Amino acid sequence: MEKIPMTRKGHTDLEVELKHLKTVERPTIIRAIADAREHGDLSENAEYHSAKEKQSFIEGRVKELEGVISLADVIDPAKMSGTIKFGAKVTLVDEDTDEEKTYQIVGEYEASIEAGLLNIKSPIARALIGKDEGDSVEVRTPGGVKSYEVLSIVFA
Repeated sequence: MEKIPMTRKGHTDLEVELKHLKTVERPTIIRAIADAREHGDLSENAEYHSAKEKQSFIEGRVKELEGVISLADVIDPAKMSGTIKFGAKVTLVDEDTDEEKTYQIVGEYEASIEAGLLNIKSPIARALIGKDEGDSVEVRTPGGVKSYEVLSIVFA
């Protein structure tokens, strides 16, 4: 299987979520299923069916997280330098609007555009890889072509 790149923080966040699912969510849903069973006829018991559905979701997420964590390739950006690559914090300026944005290029399981964490497989991240400060980058987005200038690259 192919290794999944991620930062130390992303790896830790997945481990915390997995532990929470196993130690809090799983026991809670097992109790909810047991309580719902006590209410009698399971074929018409909405609480039971809802709890079983939630249990199925939890077990699926546990398996997914275990798989991702087992394939994780934890990369420490602080040990890197040079052009833009995985783990870099990049400050860009939109050449049309002069709006500045800062993103960190991370693995797909830790990406969150709202938090400024850019999936390495996203069009903008792929366009940035290998670029240096001062470079201009054109990115094809669903809304058209956007042009950015790389203001700074930080590995921390």
